[in-house]
Amino acid sequence: MRNHEPLAFRACLMTAASALFLITFSVAQAGTPTPASQLQDASLRDLESQVRELSTVIEQMRSENEASRAEMRELRQELQETRKLLALLAAVNSVSPQPAQTSSVNSNVAPESQSQIISETTTADLGARVQKLEESTQLLGSKIDEQYQTKVETAAKYRARLYGIVLMNAFHNVGASDNLDIPDYAQPVAPGEPQASLGATLRQSEIGLELFGPTVADAKSSASVQFDFGGGFPATNNGVNFGIARMQTASLRLDWADTSIVAGQDSLFISPLSPTSFASLATPAFAYAGNLWGWTPQLRVEHRFNLSDQQTLTFQGGVLDNLDWEPPYNSFYRSAQAGENSGQPAYALRSAWTRTLSGHPLTLAAAGYYGRQNWSWGRFVDAWAGMSDWQIPILRRLILSGEFYRGRGVGGLGAGIGRAVLFGGTPYNSATSIHGLDSAGGWAQLKFQLTSKLELNGVFAEDDAFASDVRGFAVDGNNFSTILGRNRGSLENLVYRPRSDLLLSAEFRHLHSFPVYSSASTANQINLAMGILF
Repeated sequence: MRNHEPLAFRACLMTAASALFLITFSVAQAGTPTPASQLQDASLRDLESQVRELSTVIEQMRSENEASRAEMRELRQELQETRKLLALLAAVNSVSPQPAQTSSVNSNVAPESQSQIISETTTADLGARVQKLEESTQLLGSKIDEQYQTKVETAAKYRARLYGIVLMNAFHNVGASDNLDIPDYAQPVAPGEPQASLGATLRQSEIGLELFGPTVADAKSSASVQFDFGGGFPATNNGVNFGIARMQTASLRLDWADTSIVAGQDSLFISPLSPTSFASLATPAFAYAGNLWGWTPQLRVEHRFNLSDQQTLTFQGGVLDNLDWEPPYNSFYRSAQAGENSGQPAYALRSAWTRTLSGHPLTLAAAGYYGRQNWSWGRFVDAWAGMSDWQIPILRRLILSGEFYRGRGVGGLGAGIGRAVLFGGTPYNSATSIHGLDSAGGWAQLKFQLTSKLELNGVFAEDDAFASDVRGFAVDGNNFSTILGRNRGSLENLVYRPRSDLLLSAEFRHLHSFPVYSSASTANQINLAMGILF
């Protein structure tokens, strides 16, 4: 291997020398500028640029080669010293010392004892050197492995970072819900069905890739994409174990010192917080109980004002794809939803004040949302919502956070327990009247950091769809499913992180849902989670 490196290096030098000779000869032969000579000059400039790049590569190869040779010399020297020590140890063990020689060393020590002392001393020295060599080899190997694991090569040669979590959830449910492994609201237990169930899943595992691009107009560019396996199940035996990959977010960013532009499918910037829970990643915890959320295509601008060293004022504004929570009508072709049929996007604004308190950020924010919907036949609904979010460090280890909203027709953000409008009759009849559903809700979380590795979280959440909008106007049969007037939930969990890349969690969740025209239902879940982050 060492014989091939100089040959390759010499070949690169010969190539560079030949290119330089051609450039010199061509420049010497150049005469009065003509169109042809101008083209030739341009070609020569390109060739000169290539030669400079080649020279840079050669220098890098030379430095890497020198470093490799120096390291090999050190390892070879240590190996030679080890071999000498081994030979000396073999000689000492095979030849017994003479009495006259040993007496000159110590007349009070027997020859056998002196030989044993010399052997033990030599063996200890040899063991120390061998251990040092092994440690150096292990350190070098770990550095190589670390570089191999963290390096993600891209076609554009930009730096990339692969991240994610492999998450396993085991759960025990009592009562019925809309979803066995990630329940959002409770339902009545069907006749003949058992009250309890048990299962496990890994479909909430996530994979993400972040790419750091070039600097554009003094802005750092980056892009990211994130997937999970919560996109449904294939229609096959044990298909519940083969979760279909689903794109959560994919966005592009331009970041200046105080301003950012974000374009892509991203989380709602007007509702940035969610309760801490590793039992619910495919949908955020209490997604239909007051926690507004959505992975929505959007374009937004953010600007930060530094009021002082510890205070920041942030303004965000943008347009979003005007969605209203309608399911797709075809699995392969896309049809416009009511918000998209309005011919305009949804609009959103948020302002936040942040300062540092007890070593944690103290944040108070307010936001607003508006989107017009066209439900065909001239039936329009103006959807709107006002929101607030907060994060307040009460003590150094105790943090209160949460969100609140009040709005109408914003089922596209998960409000109204996922319902935007009510139909007063058959939905497909052009004479049927519609009404945007009024709703209000929110959640609050108290986080107690017991130790640096252990935290306790308690959350209460509720979404209240105004029953007065429903009674006397809409019935279940004309609105595709049971109309829920209120959905309430609470959870308590322990999250233990023995290492930064390992987590263990135990959670208890309680759901209490109130249909408008029937009795309330409850559901409980115990969820045990283990995850490896990478």
